[in-house]
Amino acid sequence: MKSLLSQTFLALSLSLTISSVSAQFKINTKTISAGEKGFKAATFSDADAAKLASEAVTWMDAHNPVASPTDPYTVRLNKIFAKHQHQDGLNLNYKVYKVKDINAFACADGSVRVFSALMDMMTDEELLGVIGHEIGHVAHKDSRDAVRAVYKREALTDAASSQSSVVNTLSESQLGTFAGALLDSRYSRKQESEADDYSYDFLKSNSYKVTALASAFNKLAALETSSGTTQSKSQKMLSSHPGSADRAAKVIAKAKKDGLA
Repeated sequence: MKSLLSQTFLALSLSLTISSVSAQFKINTKTISAGEKGFKAATFSDADAAKLASEAVTWMDAHNPVASPTDPYTVRLNKIFAKHQHQDGLNLNYKVYKVKDINAFACADGSVRVFSALMDMMTDEELLGVIGHEIGHVAHKDSRDAVRAVYKREALTDAASSQSSVVNTLSESQLGTFAGALLDSRYSRKQESEADDYSYDFLKSNSYKVTALASAFNKLAALETSSGTTQSKSQKMLSSHPGSADRAAKVIAKAKKDGLA
């Protein structure tokens, strides 16, 4: 997910995870010095990750144009995704950011955010494939690990709390820094591949076309070879994921093996 809020934005997390933020974010540019700050990773729990992710997403929601409940984008997302809010026992919440960047991300607290520009270029089932990938990162704890890694790297804790099992609530300036670093997080190829498999199984188990995931990847692949404005709007998402064309080919091969293509 790379330079947070400067020119272009975010996280498909096609993480499609958290994967990186855009000019829409008015980030506080105060820096946080690591100094003597420390972090006790062993004390960092799933609840800690969810708490910090929730704070970061709340900050992002406040600094981005969120589609209203009656907005056509929200209505569409409700129609195709509301039934999956508790996928695999997760408690997912979702919103649409009305921005020109092409992206989507999911965080450790179950927050799913989809960009309107991504919705514009995807069919319903393709969009579900992308969202399914992001949910995969949450289900596999990749999102939790990303939060922990960023918290540790940014040393967002003081000397007193570093020896405590309690994760502090972040300040406004820290939230901006944390959100940006979180969206810049990269997953390993193994994690990305596993999230792709999760999305495939998600589509298959819910009787959607599994090939929709491949067509979504192919659309992203087309962006990878484009230039100019379109590329700049999608570079954040593309920079944080493996080659989309190769991923599409793997999906098709798997679908053929399953007799679904």
